[in-house]
Amino acid sequence: MSASPSREFGSSHEFGKWRGRLWPVHACELKKLLPMLLIFFLISFNYAILKGTKDAVIVPSCGADALPFLKVYGTVPAAILFVIIYSKLSNILSKPTLFYVTILPFILFFALFATVLYPNPHFFHPVESALWLNEHLPIKLMAIASIYERWTYAIFYILSELWGSVVLSLLFWGFANDITGVKEAKRFYALFGLGANLALIVAGELVKTFARLGDHLPEKEAWGLSLNYLMGAVVIGGSLVIVVYWWMQRYVLRDEQIIAAAKAKMKPPKPKMPLAESFTYLARSPYMALIATIVACWGMAINFIEVSWKGQVRVAFPSHTDYSWFMGTYSQMTGIVTCLMILFVSGNVIRRFGWTTAALLTPIVVGLSGIAFFGTLFFKEELSGFGLLFGTSPLIMVVVFGLIQNVVSSSCKYSLFDPTKEMTYIPLDEEQKVKGKAAIDVVGARLGKSGGSFVQQLLIATVGFGAMMPYVAVMVGVTIALWILATKALGRRFTQLESSPIVKESGPEAPPLSIIENIKAAT
Repeated sequence: MSASPSREFGSSHEFGKWRGRLWPVHACELKKLLPMLLIFFLISFNYAILKGTKDAVIVPSCGADALPFLKVYGTVPAAILFVIIYSKLSNILSKPTLFYVTILPFILFFALFATVLYPNPHFFHPVESALWLNEHLPIKLMAIASIYERWTYAIFYILSELWGSVVLSLLFWGFANDITGVKEAKRFYALFGLGANLALIVAGELVKTFARLGDHLPEKEAWGLSLNYLMGAVVIGGSLVIVVYWWMQRYVLRDEQIIAAAKAKMKPPKPKMPLAESFTYLARSPYMALIATIVACWGMAINFIEVSWKGQVRVAFPSHTDYSWFMGTYSQMTGIVTCLMILFVSGNVIRRFGWTTAALLTPIVVGLSGIAFFGTLFFKEELSGFGLLFGTSPLIMVVVFGLIQNVVSSSCKYSLFDPTKEMTYIPLDEEQKVKGKAAIDVVGARLGKSGGSFVQQLLIATVGFGAMMPYVAVMVGVTIALWILATKALGRRFTQLESSPIVKESGPEAPPLSIIENIKAAT
C-alpha cells in the first residue's frame, strides 16, 4: 500500500511550513515582490553588461594604465557633481519624477554612444591636439593623452561606473527601503541577492554571444556591431525598468496594505557626514575605525590586482570583441560561483567556525590567489615549459590565474565579507549604527576605491606601468597584512560586545547569513 499524503508530507501545517522555507513570500505580497525582483534583475543585468563593456572600450584603446587616472580624475569628480545635482533636485521634485530624471540620461547616453559617438570618432576626437600632447608628455603619462583624445570613451567608462552606485545602490535600494517593511525585507532582500547573480550569468552569456556575431567582419566593424547589440540590450533593460517602476507607482503602491507596511518602518534618515567629520568620528571610535579599515583594505587590494590583471588581459585579447568575450566569461563565472557560495558556504562557515574565521577567509583568499597571480606574472618565462604541457602560453596562464583570483575574490566578498561586515553593526545602538555607517561610507569606501588608484598613478608616473608590478605586489601584501590584523582586532571587540548581557537580552537579531538561513529565520 502506498503511504497516505499525510504520512508522506506530514500535516498540512508542516507542508505549509516547508513551502515557506523555500519561498518565504505570501500570495498577497507577490504583487509587490515580483516587479521589484524584475527591476532589480534588469538593473543588475545592465550593470553586468556595462562592467565588462566599459573595460572592453577603454583598455584595448587607452591601455590598463588609463584606469587609475579615470577612477580618480573621472569617476570621483563625476560622483561628487552628481551628488550636488541630485541633492538640489531632490528638494524640488517628487520621488517618482526624481527616479525618471536620474535614470533617463544614462539610457539616452548609452544609446547615443553606440549609434553616434563611437561610429564617428573622426568628428568628435581631437586627434591633432592629442598628438601634440603626446609629444610633450613623458612616456609614462601617455595614458593621459589617450584619455584626452578618446574623451567619449572616457565618459562612457565613467557613466558605466556610476550606473552601479547611482541606479543600483541609490535609486533601487532607496525605492525598496521606502516601500518595504522590516519583516518583509528579511524575507525579500535575500532573494534579490540571488537575482543579481543570476543576472550576472545571463548577461555574461549574452556578452559572449554578441562578441562573436561579427567574426566574419573586420575588427572595427565587428566590435561596432557587438557594441550596438550590447547597448541595445542596455537601453531595452533600462526602458523596462522605467516601465515597471511606472506600473508599480500606478497600480501597486496605491494598495492599502503596502502603504501601511511602508509607514510601519519608521526608519530614521541616514545622515550625510563631511569627510573631516567622518575622520573625527572614526578617531573617537576604534571599533568603527576597524570596520572602515577592512572596507578600505578590500577596495585597495582588489584595485591593485585588478588593474595589473587587466593589463595582461589586454595583451592576450587585444581586440575589442575578444576582450568583451573574455569579460563576459568573467561575469558569468562570478555569478555562478557566488550563487554556490551564498547557497552552500557562507552561512555554514559563520555558524560552525564563528565570525572571526569567516571574516578572515576573504583576505586570506585574496592574498593566496594574489600570490598565485603575481607568481605566474613574475615567473611566466620560467613557467613556459610547464605551460607547454597544457598546450598554452605563459601569458594565458597569467590571465587564467588572474581570472581565478578575481572570481574567487568577488565571490568571497559577496558571500562572506559583506555579511560579516554587516554583523558588526548589530551590537551597537541605533545612533552608532547610523552615524558609523555614514562615516564608513565616506572614509572606508572612498579610501578603498580611490586610494589604490592614486598609489598606482604615482607608480606609473615614476617607474612606468610595466615596471610597477613588483611594487604593486608589495602593496597588496602590506594591505592584506593590515586587513588581517584589523579583522582579528575587530573580531575580539565584536565578540566582547556580542556577549554583553545588554546585547543578548535586548540587542537586535543577527541578519541571516545566507539565502537558506534567511528563509529559515524568516519563517
